[in-house]
Amino acid sequence: MTNLNLHEALKKYFGFDQFKGLQEQVIRSLVNKEDTFVIMPTGGGKSLCYQLPALVQDGTAIVVSPLIALMKNQVDAIRGISTNEGIAHVLNSSLNKGDVNRVKEDIKNGITKLLYVAPESLTKEEYIEFLKTQKISFVAIDEAHCISEWGHDFRPEYRNLKSIIKRIDNVPIIGLTATATPKVQEDILKNLEITNATTYKASFNRPNLYYEVRPKTKDVEKDIIRFVRKFKGKSGIIYCLSRKKVEEIAQVLQVNDIKAVPYHAGLDAKTRARHQDMFIMEDIDVVVATIAFGMGIDKPDVRFVIHHDIPKSLESYYQETGRGGRDGGEGHCLAFYAYKDIEKLEKFLSGKPIAEQEIGHALLQEVVSYAETSMSRRKFLLHYFGEEFDEVNGDGADMDDNVRNPKTKIEAKDQVKTLLEIVRDTNEEYKSKEVVNTLIGKSNALLKSRRTDERTYFGVGNDKEGKFWMALIRQILVAGYLTKEIEQYGVLKLTDKGLSFIKSPKSFMMTEDHVYDDGDNTGIITSAKGSGASTDEALMAMLKDLRKKVGKKKSVPPFAVFQDPSLEDMTLKYPITIEELSNVHGVGDGKAKKYGKEFVDLIKRYVDDNNIERLDDLIVKTTGTNSALKLFIIQNTDRKLPLIDIAKSKGLTMIELTKEMERIVYSGTKLNIDYCLANLLDEEQQEEIHDYFMEAESDKIQEALDEFDGDYDEEELRLMRVKFISDVAN
Repeated sequence: MTNLNLHEALKKYFGFDQFKGLQEQVIRSLVNKEDTFVIMPTGGGKSLCYQLPALVQDGTAIVVSPLIALMKNQVDAIRGISTNEGIAHVLNSSLNKGDVNRVKEDIKNGITKLLYVAPESLTKEEYIEFLKTQKISFVAIDEAHCISEWGHDFRPEYRNLKSIIKRIDNVPIIGLTATATPKVQEDILKNLEITNATTYKASFNRPNLYYEVRPKTKDVEKDIIRFVRKFKGKSGIIYCLSRKKVEEIAQVLQVNDIKAVPYHAGLDAKTRARHQDMFIMEDIDVVVATIAFGMGIDKPDVRFVIHHDIPKSLESYYQETGRGGRDGGEGHCLAFYAYKDIEKLEKFLSGKPIAEQEIGHALLQEVVSYAETSMSRRKFLLHYFGEEFDEVNGDGADMDDNVRNPKTKIEAKDQVKTLLEIVRDTNEEYKSKEVVNTLIGKSNALLKSRRTDERTYFGVGNDKEGKFWMALIRQILVAGYLTKEIEQYGVLKLTDKGLSFIKSPKSFMMTEDHVYDDGDNTGIITSAKGSGASTDEALMAMLKDLRKKVGKKKSVPPFAVFQDPSLEDMTLKYPITIEELSNVHGVGDGKAKKYGKEFVDLIKRYVDDNNIERLDDLIVKTTGTNSALKLFIIQNTDRKLPLIDIAKSKGLTMIELTKEMERIVYSGTKLNIDYCLANLLDEEQQEEIHDYFMEAESDKIQEALDEFDGDYDEEELRLMRVKFISDVAN
């Protein structure tokens, strides 16, 4: 190493006067030729930990990195601090023969200090042979969680790195990750054969980030637009799981005058690079992206990160939210959650090998726990990463929706004792689900095979629902009475603290989980408090009275006039014209014209009497894709085409088509599906269901299923409801 002092080097190359956090210790460790392992949250300055040692030592450092965009970003940054372009190079599939030769020359001549490679490139025989003959200072493995199948971005070619490094040279290794679950750490150290590495772990708390989870309703796009409009002119990222959804959301934002672009692996490299640059250069405000975006994107002033779809693991969630507020300023992290998204992800898992499925399910359960918990989200998240947090005095303690809108707590000392005893008495062999099933007395194959269902304690907690016990397990895990076994992932074990609680129980105040009730086809949260917007109860009561009156006058049930979610939306938006009313959830032009006059008159009086300030962003424009589908369905049902053919031609399942038809009739447009019902139900049956809806308090399908007790299936009832609303309400 040169005689240059590390602080002088920091100033010379990067212009900083001092190191951040653990950077200096890590760099000293690496310069002293020690294997090093760094766990540092996103935005904590990981890359400097290997860039500076590479610059001050002889030879070339190899940096293994998973993404081409990330490498390009870092190479550009390093070249910016030197007069010689060759100081940093990329070696990957995007180079032609001439480029490769230039890279080799610069390495031979001692010009290149940092060589960024993808793990795939490092397996190429010609590169290995060449690198064996050069002076290598060390190997850095960035995003090292890619090694671990427990990480959120498992890459099999990462597992092979150690054997390749051995072939090149016996040099120090530094692994760096922002994923700190004990399971992943153990995996990385074993695989790289650096179990004696000096480990540096920074705090994962990002006190300036505000965490919020809202229910994902059918109006999620409108919710996003309203949210983004509050951050006018500021930068934000919206994550979606599918490319199709990325395109749709980007389009909706553009139509609503928000400067947004899509980013996903299906776009060509040029477009991706252009969109990334537009975001960094602030030509646009919002990037709508799959998780391909953001690794290594060092934009300090991202003011919000929205998850349209809940991610597959808490690691992903932490990484992605961590791209907000890196400058220490505001960073609002909003996730939309619906349990059916989890079910969708579980479906994807079903084609994978059993071992992978188990891991996937375990990671998803942690995400569900985070979304549904009503305790401090920060405490929950940090506990997951093996870090304690004081939810009263900790830095950023009030920065989440649960802490700001606390749910009432109940004393659960006895239940905690019962739960811990069950874990003990079943020999600490079960995961949460089996423990809960034992408590509520619900048998399954596993419990039968171990004869747990024959024990005296089986069903000891059946005075409470499974949901209650699941919530309690989550909270006592965080409190440290239980722990999840690393080797058999997810199996609950008692801690010493848990054992002493059984001997002498003490007060334990628990909060029950949020219930995200999908409703029938409404998707409204059952407790408005957590949803970031609460309905105007007084107006709601007046609207319900009016709805009853209008229903009587027109001889239709109240729900056929407007559904509850539509009334709730009116109490949030206060529409005072027919045009504004037609933009309310579940109300279209037809319905607004037919029933709307009395409702907007009532709301206008209410707004004037109570001096209510109305939002001026009520009109959310749509991209027209929905209206095109609506037209397609109306035209083809008029042509009496079989419903299954209509669904197939648009790539929809039958249930998705039925939901689209519900949307059409609930917003006031007629739809004639008599021709297909005639094949399903005779006249008497149709009349019976029609009479039921005419008398019913509510149009919920579950209530109809209960009433008919197996006489009709869900599809028949849904289609009859479409016919009923079309005939009676429109």
